[in-house]
Amino acid sequence: MRKLISNGNPMEEIVGFSRAVRVGNFIAVGGTAPVDQNGKTVGIGDVFAQTTQCFEIIKAALEQAGSGLEDIVRTRVILTDIENWKQAIEARKPFCLASRPVDTIVAVSGFVNPEWLVEIEVDAVIPE
Repeated sequence: MRKLISNGNPMEEIVGFSRAVRVGNFIAVGGTAPVDQNGKTVGIGDVFAQTTQCFEIIKAALEQAGSGLEDIVRTRVILTDIENWKQAIEARKPFCLASRPVDTIVAVSGFVNPEWLVEIEVDAVIPE
């Protein structure tokens, strides 16, 4: 079983991606940017607010896939400035306390939108 999860982003069809994909009991949520329903950046200049927005989007995608935050097994926090890691992790914490997933924190030179300071990816496994 393969289920594609969409959040209505028009770029999904243009580029050819899904917010998340569920195959069996495994769910991969792709790089999630800090945007609102209209594609506008949330929390410009605020890593904590942007990380929180990313996790709210991820939470909704997991629920649409029949899962939840408790099923997260891996997170990837991708920052444009590694000095912001503590703020990002503080924002991540309430979303991941129950599942205590493994985590990777990396910095990149930039994202498609220069207003974005962070993107988040997660993997989840629904217990059988």
